[in-house]
Amino acid sequence: MTSLESLNHTKWECKYHIVWIPKYRKKSLYKELRQYLGAMLKDLASQKECKIVEGHLMSDHVHLLMSILPKYSVSQVVGFIKGKSAISIARTYMGRRKNFTGQSFWARGYFVSTVGRDEATVRNYIRHQEEEDKRIDQLDLF
Repeated sequence: MTSLESLNHTKWECKYHIVWIPKYRKKSLYKELRQYLGAMLKDLASQKECKIVEGHLMSDHVHLLMSILPKYSVSQVVGFIKGKSAISIARTYMGRRKNFTGQSFWARGYFVSTVGRDEATVRNYIRHQEEEDKRIDQLDLF
């Protein structure tokens, strides 16, 4: 049995499997951007008092297993993380300093699923997603 988190009047365990993609699903998450994003996503999550339990950055999407406090909605946290990370990427890697009107790095939507008793399955899926994608790509060649 996993340990429950607590607030003043609440015991909780709210974990979500969250996936989102870059705009047009471009394969743009490589090398130093991947390392930069990993640290930044953890920092942004901690600003909302959330915790990234498991995560993996693929070249064309982001997989996270995230623990979110019940006082925040999932859309509020994901919107915050996607918005702030897009601004930071634009400043750091695209040379933009201000006026982000019309600029976006991430696609508009995201996928979210609650994680209950199958947390181990979701963690395993996130860890081994890249190897599975490579295996499937190899099968498509023939």
